[in-house]
Amino acid sequence: MSPTLKNYLDQNHISYQILTHPEAYTSQEVAAMLHKTGKRLAKVVMVKAGDQWVMCVLPAHELVDIGRLEMILGSREVRLATEEEFKALFPDCDVGAMPPFGNLYNIPVYLDERLAQYDQFYFEGGSHTETVTMSMADYRRLVSPKIALFGRFSRPKAA
Repeated sequence: MSPTLKNYLDQNHISYQILTHPEAYTSQEVAAMLHKTGKRLAKVVMVKAGDQWVMCVLPAHELVDIGRLEMILGSREVRLATEEEFKALFPDCDVGAMPPFGNLYNIPVYLDERLAQYDQFYFEGGSHTETVTMSMADYRRLVSPKIALFGRFSRPKAA
C-alpha cells in the first residue's frame, strides 16, 4: 500500500482491510481475482481539464463520459490523461494503481454517484497486488469528493 495512504488512514483511525492478490493491471481483472462485482470496485481515471488535473473515481465496469464531465467541470478541454503524463504525480504508487485519494496529492476528486451509493467499496491502494476495502462514509469524510454522474456503462465491442 502507498505509504502516504497508509499513514493518512492510520492517523485518522480509519478501519480498512488489505486484500492481496496476483498482479493485475485492470480493475476488471482485480474484481475477478477477488470474486467481487465491478460495481463496488473503484477505478481511478485521471483527466486533464485545460491545465488542471482531475481524479475521477467510478465503478470498475464503467467508462468516463467525457461529454458529461465537460458539463460538470465547465470545461470544453477535458481529455483522458496518459499514464506517462501523470505517473510523477503519484511517486509512491505503481503506475496506474493510485488510490482514489487525490486530496493527498493536491488533485480534486470527483466520485461517480453510482459508486457513492455503496456502504463499502474496494480500490487499488498504490500497488497492482493489493486492494483496500473501507467504508464509503469514511472515504467521503476524508476526501470530500464532488459527487456527480459522469460514468457510462461500457458496451462490448462489435465483432
